[in-house]
This record gives sequence, C-alpha cells and structure tokens, in this order.
Amino acid sequence: MKAPSLISRSSRPPLWREARFGLEAAALLLDPVRRGEGLGDGRGRPVLLIPGFLAGDGSLAPMADWLRRAGYRPSRAGMRANVGCSGAAHERLEQRLDRMVAEQGQRAVVIGQSRGGSMAKVLAVRRPDLVCGLVTLGSPHVNPLAVHPLVRLQVDAVSRLGSLGAPGLFKRSCLDGDCCSSFWTDLSTPLTPGVGFVAVYSRSDGVVDWKACLDPSADDHVEISASHCGMAVSPAAWRAVAQALERFRRAEARRQASKTATVRNLRRAA
Repeated sequence: MKAPSLISRSSRPPLWREARFGLEAAALLLDPVRRGEGLGDGRGRPVLLIPGFLAGDGSLAPMADWLRRAGYRPSRAGMRANVGCSGAAHERLEQRLDRMVAEQGQRAVVIGQSRGGSMAKVLAVRRPDLVCGLVTLGSPHVNPLAVHPLVRLQVDAVSRLGSLGAPGLFKRSCLDGDCCSSFWTDLSTPLTPGVGFVAVYSRSDGVVDWKACLDPSADDHVEISASHCGMAVSPAAWRAVAQALERFRRAEARRQASKTATVRNLRRAA
C-alpha cells in the first residue's frame, strides 16, 4: 500500500449521524451485554486497546472495565491523544505488548478503533508471536483517508503543525513521505495464519467510508449499526467484540492442544 495522499478526493459519509453517540452510550447502560452477557471467562487473557484519531485511552475505558470484570487483563495504549507518528507509536505499543504477553504467558488480543485499528493490524502483522487475534472497529485499512472532508481538514492541520515542529504530532512526511513507508506497507499485508482478524464496520458510520473498512485479509467482516465514535460504547460493537474474543479463545485452545499432541508424539517417537 502506498502512503495515503491528502490530495486525493475524500469521501463524504453522513457526519450528522455522529450525533447518535449519546443515545448509544445510554443504550449500553441498559443492555445485558454490559453485564457480561455473551462474554466468556477471560482467564487472564491480555488485551491491548488502542484508541482512534484525536482520542485517548479514556475513550475505551468503559470497554476496558467491561473486559476486566470478565477476567481479561486489558491494557491501555498509553495515549492521551492518538496524533503521533505511526512508526514511533508502534515501537512503544510493541514494547507494551511484549511486557503484557511475558507477564501473562499467553498471546494477546489487540482491539483498535479507527486509526487505532490500523496500528493494531500492523502490530499483528509484525508480531504474530505476541498476537492471537485482532478486532478493528471502523478502521479504514483499504484507504486510510477515506473520511469526511472535515476530518481530513483535521488530519491536514495536525500534519502541518507537526511539520512546523509541534511536539507529539505526526508530520506530513508520515503521510506521504518516507517516515512511515514500512507502516503503510505492513498495513496492506495479510496476517500470518493462526492470527484471527475480525473487522467491524457500520454503513451508517458518519466519519469513515464503510467500504474502506472491508479489509480483504480479514477472516470476517461484521456489520453493525453504529456511529463511528459510538463504536466505543455501542452495544452492537461490544457484542461483536465478545463474539470475536470467544472465537479467538477457541482457536487458541485448538492451537495449544495441537502443540501438546505434537510434543507428546515426538516424545513417544524418541
């Protein structure tokens, strides 16, 4: 994949639909999924949560609390706002993921919203030894800048400020230069067999063109009805995450059983 260009024509999703966020958050308070319905026992499985563009760890705090109550070990990305260089952020995320897996002794699930989903996929591509499953929420992997024009203006503004020397912001070279070229290449790379990938999208997404979320390398594309920002608190999104986690758990159990059987057979042969 080539680096996304700010010059290319942007999509025009129905931005007004993002006004549903408050209703989605209220609906979650009354939904059984918030109490853990459909979410199995995490048994200490580490989960890394990566927020979207302009958002910080707090945007996924409700989901982190939900996972913690179910026995998972969620970890935040350590971001006040996801506006930094993708390459630099990846190094920090990989270090955090490495520590999580070492502490728990099992591969992690990575969940990312929007831009955070792109970072999550690159982590899964580069470190399949650390990741057993990936869930992306409204992440435009096919065309990272297939977003509403107003959001494109925000991306452009951040890149200009970063290029002028503002600390902690990505630069223009991160988007269409050499800075993050390997990141964009890895974003379009299929995952290693044995790493699950569920891409969640919404046709009523008010920020991202939903077609850009249909990554051809995903094992499953799950359509929900939700706003873009609301995917962090949407009952439908949480159900999709719960189903993906159960799917990954079963796949990992089969993988471990196969590994154990192989070791046992080798011992017998010896």
